[in-house]
Amino acid sequence: MPFFFFFFFFFFFFFFWQDEAGIPGILVGVSVDGKEVWSEGLGYADVENRVVCKPETIMRIASISKCLTMMAVAKLWEEGKLDLDAPVQKYVPEFPEKVYEGEKVTITTRLLVSHMSGIRHYEKDITKVKEEKEKANRELKLTKSCQDKEQKEKEGKGIEKTDCVKQKKEHNSETKIQHSKPGRINKEFEQEEYYLKEKFESVIESLKIFKNDPLFFKPGSQFLYSTYGFTLLSAVVERASGQKFTDYMLKMFRDLDMLSTVLDDNEAMIYNRARCYVYNKKGRLVNAPYVDNSYKWAGGGFLSSVGDLLKFGNALLYSYQAGQFKNRNCKLLPGYLKPGTVAMMWTPVPKTEVSWDRDGKYAMAWAVVEKNQQYGCCRQQRHYASHTGGAVGASSVLLILPEELDTEALGTWPVAPPRGVIVTIICNMQSVSLNSTALKIAREFDKEKRAQYMD
Repeated sequence: MPFFFFFFFFFFFFFFWQDEAGIPGILVGVSVDGKEVWSEGLGYADVENRVVCKPETIMRIASISKCLTMMAVAKLWEEGKLDLDAPVQKYVPEFPEKVYEGEKVTITTRLLVSHMSGIRHYEKDITKVKEEKEKANRELKLTKSCQDKEQKEKEGKGIEKTDCVKQKKEHNSETKIQHSKPGRINKEFEQEEYYLKEKFESVIESLKIFKNDPLFFKPGSQFLYSTYGFTLLSAVVERASGQKFTDYMLKMFRDLDMLSTVLDDNEAMIYNRARCYVYNKKGRLVNAPYVDNSYKWAGGGFLSSVGDLLKFGNALLYSYQAGQFKNRNCKLLPGYLKPGTVAMMWTPVPKTEVSWDRDGKYAMAWAVVEKNQQYGCCRQQRHYASHTGGAVGASSVLLILPEELDTEALGTWPVAPPRGVIVTIICNMQSVSLNSTALKIAREFDKEKRAQYMD
């Protein structure tokens, strides 16, 4: 790809994210058709010691950890070691059976990976959770209502737009204020359990934080994003695999050639590890508070580099597309997972939602946007999968934009999977929205790739 293309994105990131958004350090990586074409570190991994970020820098990946854990779940399911629809007590009898409104209910692995289990997140007060969901739903309805009115105006139906425009401006202004200071506004980070300092020796031990708490709803009836659901999932993986959860995951990382992906262990010596930062109440950059993430390895406890996350994304994309290249003369190696398994993982689940992309639905540890276009010569949704992450002193995103393959021509193409664009961004500052930027980058690289095909 032309040098100016990388030059443009380099300066976009440097000036916008570091200077405008006030982020100390940021890492970005892009892969096109299985090849890493761009990886860059901008700003500082350690501000005090003036250690600059580089592609090898390792940061907290937060909830992208859920995607890694899902890979392990899927592998165990393929091997017949894990039943997605069995009660979790089959594997983890230490987790008590649950009752909701006097009725005995069942929590399964399938419900855990889609956040449909009813297990709480960091907030213990169900009333506050309901209030936040109602507020989010009102904002979503307002946005959709304005979009519908704007579309009808374009079609010449002459609907009065004053109120809609005013409401939209007020909402956009509020949103702009909320995101103007990274690391300060997000209410989720006000929860005490984000800042646990206790070191848990096993995933079974960490269940004590929430295992006796009541469910927020009947399993399968609603969606509630829950990192603790993935803590329970790690116990399921441990028992199904017959190995300690962390050992099983580290072995999987070796198999995937993700040699820089490790546990977020405070005591371990981890080369190239970045420091984490937040803004205090006075708006000054300070070191993030000390936390121990051993209570949530599966849902937010791993460190990685952009290079490793690109490898992970390509392993998934290869697995997803390998079955579509059956007519090729040369024999392809199998993917880490079967194509049907990835397709299952990327199938949206009814009643779910995605906070970082209103076009998406949650699937199995991934958010998925399906291909859609309602009007000719208007906005077109491409199929893609992504997951964002937010941790103390860290934000992240991993986005996979598969190429729309022409199945009739695959047998004659001199190409092989994976086909598509993968983007990952990690920074050492919390509460930074990255998904929309990752999607813009993916689309630009996809556009550039298409232009090269045309030449």
